[in-house]
Amino acid sequence: MTSGGRLGLVAQVLKQLAVDEASRSIRGRRPGAARTVDARTRRESERAQNVRQAFEQLGPFYIKVGQMLSTRPDIVPDHVIAELEKLHDNASVLPFSALQPVLKAELGAQWATKLRDIDTDKPLGAASLAQAYRVVLADGRPAVVKIQRPGVRETVTQDMAFMRRAARATGRIAPRFTEVIDVEAMLDVLFEAMRPELDFVNEARNMRRASRLIAPFPHLAVPEVLLATPRVLVQSLAPGKSIRHAERDTFDPLERLAIGRDLLAFVFRGFFTDRFFHADLHPGNIFVAPGERATLIDWGMVGRTDRRTGMLLVLVLLALAQRDGHGLAKAWMEMGRATSRARPDAFASDMALLVPQVADASLEDLSFGLTLTRVLTSSTRRGIRTSPMVAVLGKAFANVEGSVRCLAPELSLVEVFKGEMRNVMFSLAAESVSQEQVARTALEMMLDLESITERMRSMLRGRPLTLGTGT
Repeated sequence: MTSGGRLGLVAQVLKQLAVDEASRSIRGRRPGAARTVDARTRRESERAQNVRQAFEQLGPFYIKVGQMLSTRPDIVPDHVIAELEKLHDNASVLPFSALQPVLKAELGAQWATKLRDIDTDKPLGAASLAQAYRVVLADGRPAVVKIQRPGVRETVTQDMAFMRRAARATGRIAPRFTEVIDVEAMLDVLFEAMRPELDFVNEARNMRRASRLIAPFPHLAVPEVLLATPRVLVQSLAPGKSIRHAERDTFDPLERLAIGRDLLAFVFRGFFTDRFFHADLHPGNIFVAPGERATLIDWGMVGRTDRRTGMLLVLVLLALAQRDGHGLAKAWMEMGRATSRARPDAFASDMALLVPQVADASLEDLSFGLTLTRVLTSSTRRGIRTSPMVAVLGKAFANVEGSVRCLAPELSLVEVFKGEMRNVMFSLAAESVSQEQVARTALEMMLDLESITERMRSMLRGRPLTLGTGT
């Protein structure tokens, strides 16, 4: 689809959404129209459903935007969040014949000699970016082939460009809003996380890196990459079923808890020390089976944090573990920044009230992702701009938390974090005394000294130097 055609489709969907909303508002204002709480709730539910359906109709990029917005109650009303949380990247199934040209272009005319016995009747998964099929390789190994839908890369690229222009326009039209919520920076983080999904060579690179990082966790695995081109990815078959459909009673209780702890600990290390994490670990992307490692699939969407953000995240969770609301508020503000209308004392008071409610709760009793959004809501209300990384971090937190809850709801996220702290602090300390970090610190000190010296010289050049003499 051309850029103009895609923009026209987006405009058409948004126009229809606006027409539906206007029609609903007119019906609500008619004489005799129901004005009860139930009627208002029903209208809000209809609006939220229309928003979700619009995101789904517009495709993969807008679905990701909607999923990200579902973690931002400071931007989106609660009734819309509840609907956006239902957004899943499911799409109607394309006939296999529509994907064969992609296989031929990527693997050559003899692609069928490499991929035998493809189960073309029923794909393992069908999303708006790609479809996946069970396959048997030429050497007899079972595997999975993931095939990108024709033209999807161009569509997503056009959508990104359009959304970037819309974010800049929002900044010009509503500067007070964007002073607290940096829409453009938030989208940049999402773009960076999504780009590997558009090129399977990058996704394969992510999988190989994740395989190295996951090695210390005995209950976790990443599929082996068997072949990768920009639009075709072949990987080993994950045993078992989605963790969403796992039957807890079929697992040894110790095994269940061990898988849950490893999942949480792996994500913590990804946030704090590896600074590379799976940004979309929802239940459909974790496969489990009794006696097998849990397999983490679909590494197209990953997040990255810098050193300072990772260390401040550690401080946020340490403050939560120590029931220190004021410490949590301070670390959160350091991660973002106070705007001209910030009220840091009020934010600290909000956190002092929140922290005791969540510090010791298990996943069965508490949604930590929800807690994170409560912190986010408070910080925005108090005029504190949040780091744009929180958009992806919040989504990752909520996803892995929901996945672990399926198998081991009795785990406490904070308690797992406490247990992982020794490894996190050891890694951070080792990094601080590494040759590269010592060299960087020394250079920064020398640059600071040179800057001070230059300022002193400027001062001396600007006024005569007078030597006093005793009389």
